[in-house]
Amino acid sequence: MDKVQKIAIDWSEIDTVLLDMDGTLLDLHFDNYFWQIYIPQVYAVKHEISLQQSAALLTKLSKQQMGKLNWYCLDYWSEQLSLDVVALKNDLADKIQFRPNTMAFLERMKQIGKRLILATNAHPKAIELKLLQTDFSQYFDALSSSHTLGHPKEEQQYWHLLSKQFQLDKERCLFIDDSLSVLASAQTFGIAHLLAVTRPDMQKSSQDPAPYTGIDDFIQLL
Repeated sequence: MDKVQKIAIDWSEIDTVLLDMDGTLLDLHFDNYFWQIYIPQVYAVKHEISLQQSAALLTKLSKQQMGKLNWYCLDYWSEQLSLDVVALKNDLADKIQFRPNTMAFLERMKQIGKRLILATNAHPKAIELKLLQTDFSQYFDALSSSHTLGHPKEEQQYWHLLSKQFQLDKERCLFIDDSLSVLASAQTFGIAHLLAVTRPDMQKSSQDPAPYTGIDDFIQLL
C-alpha cells in the first residue's frame, strides 16, 4: 500500500471549514453515472431517438448552462428534458457513497471545535436525497445551497452573500472543493486556505489540482 502523504495544516489558524458536497464529501461517481449514462438512456427511450443522438443533445444543452445556476438546478432540467429528474435520481440512490474517510474527518473537525458549513451548488432537492442515503447533517453548523443565494459558487456574488450570511473571516476559512474554477472564485474573493480534491469520482483517474494543494483522501488531514 502506498504511504499516505499528510497535508500539514495549522488548525489554530482556522475557525471555519467550508465543504463542497458532490465530489468532496461524496463520491462523484453517482452524479457522473446519472448524467452521463442513465439520463441519456432514459431520454432516448422517452423521445424515441438513438442513444448517440440523446447523448449529443444533452451534452450540447449542458455546455450551454455550465457554470451557471441552471446547470445545478433539478427543476430546470426536469422542465427542459420533460423528465422527473428527482424521481430518476431516487432510482439510483444506492450508488450514493462517501469518499474515503469523510465521516472520520467530520468527526475530528467537531472534536476540535471547528465550525462546519456545507457550501454546495447542489439543488436543495439533491441535498435532501443525499442526506437520506448518507446523513452527515449532524456534523454541520449550516447546510447552504447556492440556489438559496441566487448565484453559483463560480460567481463572486455567491461569496459575498455567503460571507455576509455566516460572518466569515476569510483569513480563517478552509475551503475544500473538487472544482478548480470554484476554488479560483473563492481565491479571488480572498478565502485564505484552499484544497482541491484530486479524485472526485473514485472510479476515474486523478485530476491535476494545480495551482492548489491536492487531497485524495481525508485521512491526509487527520
